[in-house]
Amino acid sequence: MLASVPFALVGSVWLLSLLHYNLSTAVWVGIIALVGLAAQTGVVMVVYCDSAYHKRKREGRIRSLDDIVEATLEGSVQRVRPKLMTVATMMVGLVPLLWAQGSGADVMKRVAAPMVGGLFTSAFLTLEIIPVIYTYWRYAQLKRERRARLEVVV
Repeated sequence: MLASVPFALVGSVWLLSLLHYNLSTAVWVGIIALVGLAAQTGVVMVVYCDSAYHKRKREGRIRSLDDIVEATLEGSVQRVRPKLMTVATMMVGLVPLLWAQGSGADVMKRVAAPMVGGLFTSAFLTLEIIPVIYTYWRYAQLKRERRARLEVVV
């Protein structure tokens, strides 16, 4: 879950570098807001994947890597639209700040820039990478459970 934070920070640093913004208090405010959003969406993705996994496990339908992939897919597909809606809503609110020219715009640009950059990479991570990591983590757990059952039998 916490892997979403560094991945979001990468996008943030890229956009800050592209815009030639130095670290300032306003930039740190944007980074802190981004970290909160990235952690939240990562947690929610894992919660949905967990829910689908445990439901299938109770039903006795988790026996192989393919079963875990199906469970993870079921959970993560439920998060695609809400995550894209979150990113789209944030972009609609933040991107115009990057072109603002009025009073206070110089500060607001520096708050918005890390969030805009981080939202792109965070969205990719949440929708693509976290489910893959989750799948292989659950598969390793399934193999450990099988090994433990075999040691008890022997």
